[in-house]
Amino acid sequence: MIKKESRNKTRKARHARVRSKVFGTSECPRLNVFRSNTNIYAQIIDDENMKTLVSASSLDMHLKGNNIETAKKVGAEVAKKAKALKIKNVVFDRGGYKYHGRVLALAEAARENGLEF
Repeated sequence: MIKKESRNKTRKARHARVRSKVFGTSECPRLNVFRSNTNIYAQIIDDENMKTLVSASSLDMHLKGNNIETAKKVGAEVAKKAKALKIKNVVFDRGGYKYHGRVLALAEAARENGLEF
């Protein structure tokens, strides 16, 4: 019998492949997305100093539901927090997920609220 690898294991392999090319600096940090079944999380990370500069999540914002509207609100919130720290340019790290659905909604909302990537 052929065993199928778990989706999370293959996602982590894709994420490792992307992370070998995507690196956040202090001038242009990395916007990382993590999507669970119930929530969505976004962090802006400076990989040179290994620090999280900004974070937002549907859990912190007390939003119910794991839909596109929630992802848009999280994207807007992370962009507002980044603006407060005068962060304008970021590198987008989709975390091994397809650039589709909630990940796409978060990215577009962040762009609409002032982040460039």
